[in-house]
Amino acid sequence: MSRVVAEDYSPSRDSGTMPFYTQSISMDFTNHHPQQPFSSTATSPTLGQLLKNVGDVRREATGNGSETPVHQVLELGSTNLEVPRSIPFVLSFNNLTYSVKVRRKFRLRSILPSRNIHRTGATTDSDPVGGESLSTTTKTLLNDISGEARDGEILAVLGASGSGKSTLIDALANRIAKRSLKGTKTLNGEVLESRMLKVISAYVMQDDLLFPMLTVEETLMFAAEFRLPRSLSKSKKRLRVQALIEQLGLKNAAKTVIGDEGHRGVSGGERRRVSIGIDIIHDPIILFLDEPTSGLDSTSAFMVVKVLQRIAKSGSIVIMSVHQPSYRILGLLDRLIFLSRGQTVYSGSPMSLPVYFSDFGHPIPDSENRTEYALDLIRELEGSPGGTRSLVEFNKSWHNLKLSRNGRGEPDGGGLSLKEAISAAISKGKLVSGPTNNDAISPNSMVPTFANPVWKEMAVLSRRSFMNSRRVPELFGVRLGAVMVTGFILATVFWQLDSSPKGVQERLGFFAFAMSTTFYTCADALPVFLQERYIFMRETAYNAYRRSSYVLSHGLVVLPSLIFLSFAFAATTFWAVGLDGGFSGFLFYFLIIFASFWAGSSFVTFLSGVVPHVMLGYTIVVAILAYFLLFSGFFINRDRIPSYWIWFHYLSLVKYPYEAVLQNEFQDSTKCFVRGVQIFDQSPLGEVPTSLKLKLLESMSNTLGMKITSSTCLTTGADALQQQGITGLSKWNCLWVTVAWGFLFRILFYVSLLLGSKNKRR
Repeated sequence: MSRVVAEDYSPSRDSGTMPFYTQSISMDFTNHHPQQPFSSTATSPTLGQLLKNVGDVRREATGNGSETPVHQVLELGSTNLEVPRSIPFVLSFNNLTYSVKVRRKFRLRSILPSRNIHRTGATTDSDPVGGESLSTTTKTLLNDISGEARDGEILAVLGASGSGKSTLIDALANRIAKRSLKGTKTLNGEVLESRMLKVISAYVMQDDLLFPMLTVEETLMFAAEFRLPRSLSKSKKRLRVQALIEQLGLKNAAKTVIGDEGHRGVSGGERRRVSIGIDIIHDPIILFLDEPTSGLDSTSAFMVVKVLQRIAKSGSIVIMSVHQPSYRILGLLDRLIFLSRGQTVYSGSPMSLPVYFSDFGHPIPDSENRTEYALDLIRELEGSPGGTRSLVEFNKSWHNLKLSRNGRGEPDGGGLSLKEAISAAISKGKLVSGPTNNDAISPNSMVPTFANPVWKEMAVLSRRSFMNSRRVPELFGVRLGAVMVTGFILATVFWQLDSSPKGVQERLGFFAFAMSTTFYTCADALPVFLQERYIFMRETAYNAYRRSSYVLSHGLVVLPSLIFLSFAFAATTFWAVGLDGGFSGFLFYFLIIFASFWAGSSFVTFLSGVVPHVMLGYTIVVAILAYFLLFSGFFINRDRIPSYWIWFHYLSLVKYPYEAVLQNEFQDSTKCFVRGVQIFDQSPLGEVPTSLKLKLLESMSNTLGMKITSSTCLTTGADALQQQGITGLSKWNCLWVTVAWGFLFRILFYVSLLLGSKNKRR
């Protein structure tokens, strides 16, 4: 591969096809004679071929893969040396318009009659029109944007902050609701459907959304497991990952964790290249990037764009937004679109910039960076009374003049239909996503929606979750410590409870606190998905895996830890408190605690899918669990709950495990809890002498016509249950209901992901 550095150029106003720079190319071609020219029938190498045959740019320049390459000055001038493309793709977009409604700011001058001066731009303040009201106004983010992008080229969208760069990228990447976006998008002349775009494209967000405790190699390997088909062996996937690491210049950082604020990891430029790598592992036809150079130094930014150029030359369409490219980066770009307040002020090749602004009456000085000058001029016009209207109109007339001079536009894809082009691309190694259906009538059904079956996705997701958990063992350690400390305190406070009336009351308090504790300790599951939310949205937006696979694997991964926590808590408290039932009683006690952990974890997971903020989520979890405990039947029996609140009693997650452990403890009808004089222990007569209590029992016997002695059993376990109003469900039914609650919340979690993670603007 060659390193490219921009040189001075000589613009010509008479030749629209003259190259932007005077260039010459020095390349080493493997298995080719150095002077053998490319024929017109040569095929373009795919990314997979480039990954095998092309070394990283840093190794070319330095020979050791160091971070900073030595740049070699090359001239790009001979267009006949450009690698011809036999599988052309042309993405065209016409008249894209996108508006949103915003609240109108009420001012005194807006009420009084006045003369409004409008400026050409994305927004205007005016009287309410169609679709507006006195409280809302329409803000146009994209206004009649048209253009095209071709394989082998990089289309860069430029403009100041708020000009609509990211909005245009989102519009092209189908990240705006269909009903809100007006205009058409076609690929090789055929309308590009949402399902097809998801399969053949990838989107790299502006933020690097990566798991911090995975290494670079592991991150890319998991991406390969998701995006490459099961038919591809593990060794071939690993070879592909290693080749991609070489191509991205990440060899020295392959074994380094990504890192975050608390863990030192890779650099910002390396992190950005990893983000690109996970989205190009399957060699997509279209690659969208939202400001991939943002926050990087000039060298790192140049290396990122150089990687993107290689991806484009492999036969992909690369569309990116960039705030202000450097002089070297400008030399790597093929097409530019300048935006100002949602409108196009320039659309064309970089080589035409000087001619365009010279014709507009603002020639670019030789000493100026062309893009910086253009952006400064656009900002200056935006602040003028007329806005950028003159530049917008000039851009339209300039393009019309150019089209009339050329007679016709550029070729529209070499005559290949979308189906033919995709079939040819797949046959040459692109879109490595599983078996294809070449007999399909529609291109949408040619490529499978997902590369792997559900069980494979679940296995990969589970393995990644276990690996992340193993790298941060302190999280589980803290949770286990909290459960053990709570169990120890309960065991020592309620040590060896007796079978007296006080023992019955103490058992009720122990069970209520123990069951509620299992739910409260599940609150730590809240930030788990909140931390993964945007990673999940990025991966599922372009069909890396199914949402159902994520939900199922998420539920399976938590089971081992819940089993361990349940056993630790049950073993700590059961015999220490002196609970009844023997080994079978302990087994059920363990099962109901496990079911409580399962239901609580599922409930918190569901809330994490609905509530986007950690602190808000904790507040809601604590409040709802407090309500569950209030209506569980411990503080007030079911028969005493007002009729207008009884529904909450049956919705309480604490109710069912609480009733289950009570039945497990008091199920023995032969065990007595109140004998003879113990009947007075819970009354003011509990302090009188025993002899007087015996006389009272004798008097009661004569009155009731039955003999009551100091050893007569007055309250059994069944009586205790009846006093608590627990006569409905059996303990096993309570167990199954608790488990069912857990499954219900997992289903609701799945629904929340379907509805809330579409990652589209409205």
